[in-house]
Amino acid sequence: MLTVIGEALVDEVLSDTTPKRSHPGGSPLNVAVGVARLGRPVQFVGRYGTDEYGMLIQEHLRANSVLTPLPQDDLPTSVATAVLDPAGGARYTFDLQWQLPSLAEALPQLLDGTTLLHTGSIAAMLSPGADAVLHAVERARPTATITYDPNCRPSIITDVVYAREQAEKFVALADVVKASDEDLAWLYPQDSPQDAARRWLAMGPAIVAVTSGSKGAWAVTAAGEASASVPPVTVVDTVGAGDSFMSALLVSLMDLELDGGARRPELARIGAADLDAVLNFAVRASAVTVSRAGANPPSRAELS
Repeated sequence: MLTVIGEALVDEVLSDTTPKRSHPGGSPLNVAVGVARLGRPVQFVGRYGTDEYGMLIQEHLRANSVLTPLPQDDLPTSVATAVLDPAGGARYTFDLQWQLPSLAEALPQLLDGTTLLHTGSIAAMLSPGADAVLHAVERARPTATITYDPNCRPSIITDVVYAREQAEKFVALADVVKASDEDLAWLYPQDSPQDAARRWLAMGPAIVAVTSGSKGAWAVTAAGEASASVPPVTVVDTVGAGDSFMSALLVSLMDLELDGGARRPELARIGAADLDAVLNFAVRASAVTVSRAGANPPSRAELS
């Protein structure tokens, strides 16, 4: 079982050429849906309200066979407004609530059977919920592979020193880390993305992967490095592209049976051929997502 902890929200997508679109989103929610579409059981642990947008999220998760062990609450559902540029790139602003008051009590049941726990984005940065997420990661680590994507949002977390320190707390606990080159440029402006990734690798993860949009992706492990190019694709928008990459990365590691705390030494020794296959699978998933509107990750059949 894979468990994803993080924010759920509704993306309101605006552009000069199309009407406003509303899609369920949030980086962790998108990862959970992507994992489910690739055929792996997954539960999503997050918060959203009982309002119209909350019901939209709940139905989206149910339709994609994602388990939802925590109940909806009475707070407004969070909203992200994504303004698209002419090339399909997205610039975000947010109106959100992030807290998980019922997580600590539910944690033993949630982690029972979890072999991989993923988190990141706003959930791992914004108080008060970030403290609960960090505690969950610490509790899960002995028995589960930990994966992390900072997915930085400077419009929400404006203090880069705090963001860097917070990210490094999760990196030190993680087995697999994915970041965009933009994330790393903001967190470590004096370093190249590759040098920043190597800095993170030295903190303990087995794999650090860096996405670079149309330039593809690159990853580093103790044994070496690998890269993958993006297949030719017509871009509709980039919403959810990195999350689809993350979902496919996680699923391919599970396909290799490298998930679970007991397999941490094997994951740390991942070879060049497996790393190359994992990275290419993830890039292909991301390419499918950018070819259509919104955070709409591919199914396993679409990647076969």
